[in-house]
Amino acid sequence: MKHSGLMKAAGVGALALTLAACAGGGTPAPTEGGSESPAPQGGGELVVWMDENRAAALEGVVSTFEEETGTTVEVVIKDFGTIRDDLTTQAPSGEGPDVVLGAHDWIGKLVQNGVISPVELGEIAGDFEEVSIQAMTYEGSVYGVPVSIENIALVRNTALAPEAPASWDDLVATGQAAVESGEAEFPLLVGIDPNNADPYHLYPMQASFGGPVFGINEDGSYNADDLQLGNEGNVAFATALGEWGAQGIINPNISQDIAKEQFANGASPYTITGPWNLSTFQDAGIEYAVSEIPSAGGQPATPFVGVQGFMVSAYANNPIVASQFITEYVAGEEAQTAIFESGQRAPALSSAFEAAQSNEDVAAFGAVGAEGVPMPNIPEMDALWADWGTTEAQIIAQQGGDPAALWTAMAEKIQGSLEG
Repeated sequence: MKHSGLMKAAGVGALALTLAACAGGGTPAPTEGGSESPAPQGGGELVVWMDENRAAALEGVVSTFEEETGTTVEVVIKDFGTIRDDLTTQAPSGEGPDVVLGAHDWIGKLVQNGVISPVELGEIAGDFEEVSIQAMTYEGSVYGVPVSIENIALVRNTALAPEAPASWDDLVATGQAAVESGEAEFPLLVGIDPNNADPYHLYPMQASFGGPVFGINEDGSYNADDLQLGNEGNVAFATALGEWGAQGIINPNISQDIAKEQFANGASPYTITGPWNLSTFQDAGIEYAVSEIPSAGGQPATPFVGVQGFMVSAYANNPIVASQFITEYVAGEEAQTAIFESGQRAPALSSAFEAAQSNEDVAAFGAVGAEGVPMPNIPEMDALWADWGTTEAQIIAQQGGDPAALWTAMAEKIQGSLEG
């Protein structure tokens, strides 16, 4: 999944910084300078936070690491959605981990809060898919070893929609015809929250109107001083979103779980989702195909690309061994393949990624993601989600007035928050 020209990053060798050892728990590890440390040989204890899925996948890798290095590893299973906040609150008090699994779009905020350290990848940086290293990079430094690449795409029930739609209008027409004939209940299933919508799942359509979130710096990073949310293309998307809500194309009462269940029940020709739901469709016996989301606004419907990886806490008690664990073991093909097989997300390591291309679903999602853009990992994104989602929900539900006016007011509010 080699990323498109919009997000070309600077050379990785110039991005990675050396992770130095810290004096003890409760003190951040220095990221530059400091006394020289011996080559890491393992030993001591290592605390690793990750979710249940990745913990099960890496059991063998963890055991091998313990045997080969003499390190005792304590794996703490956490709900993925709580990891970022728990790390921020617990690490400074000495209650946090040495290594943590996280999403790349957390990195800016975690760096701002001083709770993760850069990682030296050296020559192995070139072994990973380019977009995964770009995603794990913030302000010129790499903050972890990427393991998974994920994005959404269009999944269609081939019994109801034998061919991929040539355009958004084609998708809508096919979906509505299936409903009118009684073959389906919904023309399209996009899981959203009735109060907060889902900017992530709706973003490809927004992007197709020329509606980015932030501008791009010369080095390919996002420019937090150039909010684009209120531009002409985004306002045009808001108008279209209101029309889709009125037509029932986007339904505010369809949550993620409902969308997954209904598609598995054969209730719609189409759903927009990620690889994490495919096993449900397979278990239900749905014959499906994965393809790009058709453009609604004339430009490519580029999804956000998400990357997940392992990072080192700035408050790690054992930072040298923590770095050894992720750069020598998590970065290996055994670990990357095991994580892929447990969750069907494309591996970040190129050799494992290429091997996974024999899986048609991985290849199809990868082709869509190759045209996507990394989710912004800058801290300023935190100021967007709530108002962005709430406004989308109002527009879809036909509440609050003119969609264009609602969107413009939302963008102005967010701009004020960023300036404040």
